[in-house]
Amino acid sequence: QVQLVESGGGLVQAGGSLRVSCADSGRTLITYAMGWFRQAPGKEREFVAAISQSGGGTSYADSVKGRFTISRGNAKNTVHLQMNSLKPDDTAVYYCAADRSYTNTNWRPEYWGQGTQVIVSS
Repeated sequence: QVQLVESGGGLVQAGGSLRVSCADSGRTLITYAMGWFRQAPGKEREFVAAISQSGGGTSYADSVKGRFTISRGNAKNTVHLQMNSLKPDDTAVYYCAADRSYTNTNWRPEYWGQGTQVIVSS
């Protein structure tokens, strides 16, 4: 059973940076594609970014391209989302996700973390 745990959320001012991370406490995630979704208050959950098992393939939502970077740790057991030039619209609960398959369009992961709150103040 994949159990994803996010960390690194918090409060940051607009224009600032924040990094959120995700790992599974009990297993390696090297065979899983990983990614991030977010859900703002009153809105549906939306895709943010994803990365393939090898780390060679990445995809991003248009709203975060050029500002966010997804990466895997050296042992590929963790995934990070570096968020720069943050805007108040980026305020949301950020969810880590994993799946054995990867696609750069319409990715639908099977496993989810509990989420970590990111608040961007204006």
